[in-house]
Amino acid sequence: MPKKRSGGGLSPTQQAAKFLGVSVLAGAVLAGIALPAVGALGLAAKGSVESFDELPANLKTPPLSQRTTILDAEGGTIASVYSRDRTVVGLKDISPYMQKAIVAIEDSRFYQHGAVDLKGVLRALNNNARNGGVSEGASTLTQQYVKNVFVEEAGDDPTKVAQATQQTIGRKIRELKFAIQVEEELGKQKILENYLNITFFGQQAYGVEAAAKRYFSKNAKDLNLQEAALLAGLVQSPTRYDPVNDEAEATKRRNVVLARMAEVGDISRAEADKAQKAPLGLKVSRPKNGCITAVKGASFFCDYVRAVFLNDPVFGKTKEARAKVWNQGGLTIRTTLDPQAQKSVQQSIKDHVHTSDDVATAATIVQPGTGKIVAMGQSRPYGVDAKQYETTLNLSVNQAMGGGAGFQPGSTFKPIVAAAALEGGMPATKQYSSPYKMDYPTPVAACDGKRWNEKNVELTNENESEVGPYDMKEATAKSVNTYYVQMISDIGICPVTQMAEKMGVQRANGKKLEQTPSIALGVTEVTPLTMASAYATFASRGMYCTPVAIESISQRIGNKSKSLPVPKSTCSRAMSETTADTVTTLLKGVVEDGTGKEAGLDSRPSAGKTGTTDERFAAWFVGYTPNLAGAVWVGDPKHERRMVDITIGGVPYDKVFGGAVPGPIWKGMMSGALEGKPAPGFSLVNIPDADKGTDKDKDKNKDKGDGGNGPGGRNDGDNGDDGNNDGGGDDGDGWGNGGDGGFPGGAWGDLFQGQGNGGNGPGGRRD
Repeated sequence: MPKKRSGGGLSPTQQAAKFLGVSVLAGAVLAGIALPAVGALGLAAKGSVESFDELPANLKTPPLSQRTTILDAEGGTIASVYSRDRTVVGLKDISPYMQKAIVAIEDSRFYQHGAVDLKGVLRALNNNARNGGVSEGASTLTQQYVKNVFVEEAGDDPTKVAQATQQTIGRKIRELKFAIQVEEELGKQKILENYLNITFFGQQAYGVEAAAKRYFSKNAKDLNLQEAALLAGLVQSPTRYDPVNDEAEATKRRNVVLARMAEVGDISRAEADKAQKAPLGLKVSRPKNGCITAVKGASFFCDYVRAVFLNDPVFGKTKEARAKVWNQGGLTIRTTLDPQAQKSVQQSIKDHVHTSDDVATAATIVQPGTGKIVAMGQSRPYGVDAKQYETTLNLSVNQAMGGGAGFQPGSTFKPIVAAAALEGGMPATKQYSSPYKMDYPTPVAACDGKRWNEKNVELTNENESEVGPYDMKEATAKSVNTYYVQMISDIGICPVTQMAEKMGVQRANGKKLEQTPSIALGVTEVTPLTMASAYATFASRGMYCTPVAIESISQRIGNKSKSLPVPKSTCSRAMSETTADTVTTLLKGVVEDGTGKEAGLDSRPSAGKTGTTDERFAAWFVGYTPNLAGAVWVGDPKHERRMVDITIGGVPYDKVFGGAVPGPIWKGMMSGALEGKPAPGFSLVNIPDADKGTDKDKDKNKDKGDGGNGPGGRNDGDNGDDGNNDGGGDDGDGWGNGGDGGFPGGAWGDLFQGQGNGGNGPGGRRD
């Protein structure tokens, strides 16, 4: 008597013999049933078994793709993302009705045959012959499972999917060979479980658990008879029988399944009749996939996490390898996002900038000493509907991570110049003549022994009343342009760019920092994340830590979980503690008595710097406490709308300054983020006030300067003013002068082509 297997069906040898028998018996008539005509590939009956035996015997089953869950630092869900919405469950967690329904409608002799159902083949052959075409197939549930494995392995590659589903004898033979192996190794119950987890049920739902939740908002184990019948009926054609879009067609199909279940004895005729009269009972849960579903306005942070995963080699040597892991899913990603800080950022943004305003804002908060990104938000919502002001451009991050080409930081760059000077031995009491108007000194030393040398480029301070001499403390509080240009001309450009690089400052478009004295006034396009991380260096007393967004990742493969390595923050000393403490002392004065008074925190020590660019295309406030560092940018992402005679958040402004709009946003978001947290103090240094001499001496120095030639234009691609001061400003803020153009290329680089003409213009402005 032939040897049977525990799972039912015939042995591999018998299956091969049956395959040969069917081929010989049916020949070319098998096309469209179990096998197309064997002659199509030159596989005559005599050679069929030999070719069959040459096929590989091991089906490599890829892990089923599942949803990935992104969590905040406290374990709360931010968003679920997936290539295929699937939750793998065991057979014990699938309703018995569902198990019986799928077998009844797809392969009612599943438990009686092996990998191939000869009786089914002959039945289909007979019916197709009578109908004069191919109206019925004969693939078993096991063969269908194998085909789904091929489709799953193909992923989202359309070419591979087509190859996995093509109607050729080669695929059919391969499918049969693997079906025999699967029957031998897994047995019927495991095959049924795998089939129900891999099959597509429509509406983005893969597997019965996702389908039960999608159509009935319940778990697969709780499906009743009519619900199970509806889902089982979907497998043949999820689009045609979609109950969401065609209830009548779905009802007909469900009732066919119920009738079939009664016919094979799974249910009684009375049960079938009762169920057929019942309504569909849909309770649809709409697909919720991707960062667009993120809570607390964290969509852009969610997208940044995805960008980190796809770009960091720790997750795979190649981009393709990383994408494969991401698309496979099953990840639980715990991030650094602090829900309290994130909520505060979004609330402060909402309080000060409307979604429909001509300009937008973006803000980021990081933790000094760890590099952890604790909040990230912007006023423009995440999405693709331009009419709703939506965007997928993350205004807080660099171009390579889903952002744009950045924004000029204006005078928020000046503390980096001060740090370079202090680190080189310059005392904080250093005075410069700081006239109201002067040419850029020239020549100025740059890196690699080069020298910047361009003549007759003029710059001015904010107001004509701002005339030195000034020391570093007063010049920083008032944001005096000529002081900082004299400083960088004195120490050289290279120490400044080197200090910036140590503090993680890089251009948003990935290009090198420019070797020009105007860098002191903030002409290099950067992002809020870059500036927040740089200022965190001051807060942590000179230690720069690379920003990180991911705390841990676990990956579920089948019923097992494993931990994945994650990128770690790398901390390095950028400057001495004394230098950092001195800069903090300078910036504390900015929020107490300088241009940043509107940003100062009431309940704890804070320090920071305002910045407004030439032409008022961007305004900034970047600041910190010992606990957190944050950056706020406000401006037009397209670099077209000047912030003059403008209404933002329902408030009209003649001119926007770094202290007037970004400052209050920063104050609001930091106050909320730090509520209930410790309030440690800064390590400050004593900076004595410098003796400026008599009024007569001051008059002597009023027009003093090194003279010479300027550094060339700013690089925002717009024509500046003609060298004339444009009036004063609030709290010492106001216009900084342009010039006759600038370096070609806009502040948005490849995204928005600049129209600068090269030439004169100091770049940057002072506030």
